[in-house]
Amino acid sequence: MKRTLSTILQYVGFLGLGIWIIYYMLSKLKPEQKVQLVDAIKSINPLYLIPICLAGFLSHFFRALRWRYLLETLDMRPTVLNTTFSVFIGYFVNLLLPRAGEVAKCTVLAKYENLPAHKMIGTIVAERAFDVFCLLLITIAAFFLQIHIISDYVSPIIARIRTMISNNEKALIISVIVFALMLVGLFLLYRKYKDNKLGKIMKEMTHGVLSILLMKKRWQFITYTILIWLMYTLQIYIGLKSLPPTEHLSFLAALVVLVYGSVGMIGTPGGIGLYTYLVAQILGAYAIAEVPAQAFGWIAWAVTTSIIIIFGVFSALTIHSYNRRRNAKIAMDTA
Repeated sequence: MKRTLSTILQYVGFLGLGIWIIYYMLSKLKPEQKVQLVDAIKSINPLYLIPICLAGFLSHFFRALRWRYLLETLDMRPTVLNTTFSVFIGYFVNLLLPRAGEVAKCTVLAKYENLPAHKMIGTIVAERAFDVFCLLLITIAAFFLQIHIISDYVSPIIARIRTMISNNEKALIISVIVFALMLVGLFLLYRKYKDNKLGKIMKEMTHGVLSILLMKKRWQFITYTILIWLMYTLQIYIGLKSLPPTEHLSFLAALVVLVYGSVGMIGTPGGIGLYTYLVAQILGAYAIAEVPAQAFGWIAWAVTTSIIIIFGVFSALTIHSYNRRRNAKIAMDTA
């Protein structure tokens, strides 16, 4: 009960933060700027929406194909369609309740493929850890490749981070100690309950985390990872080309925007408010005025969210009928 209440309070708190950011951004605009914002959004070239949506869809589709390689290490071989449906349903649930989508994704796939859901959780942890590592690499690459443009923008941020770290060394040390104690606690918990259900679940989750190292098709996994991040960047790059004020920006600029947008997506539910704010802020480093920068942020967030909603709802409505027909065909073939 306490855990559920804590989750609800966290969700409400971060959602409130996103709504406050929206209010803050709009309140800063003068009445004529708000009109300009609407006009800037309307100025998007609609022909670009098709490739933007295609890149967005493919990023999720490639993620589903990549997940299948992780599941293969656990001797699970779900169909491509069921895996794709589950991925979209998971992202859709994440919009409503952050981090619940991972559980929903595993539960849905387990239901229609008759697989153990708890074994899949470890693959999700491995996948997320690998994505964080990839985002870190992309952040470093984007920073050094575009340092001549964004250095003036990020210098004050870095200075504030340094100050915060120096002022909170004790807090950092305590955090490291707490993290180490948690690892020790988990190990002791596993040692005590390794022969019962809890111990088996912990062991299977660990197996999932190590599944990338055990994977035979690791190069295919890496290829799909590259394709996923390429589609994310293409989605931003094509979006920049769709607006007159941002059409001159390069692919590397899109990479920088992707990094900031990814942080925004993590910070608030579905990236509401924070995604637009961070994207608009970094576009300012490229000499894009506040109004068109906000316009692009809203367009990018709206398109990304719409893709998840449309395909998430479609997947939820389609997966049952697809599996009913599939099971009927299997029964006929068996007969």
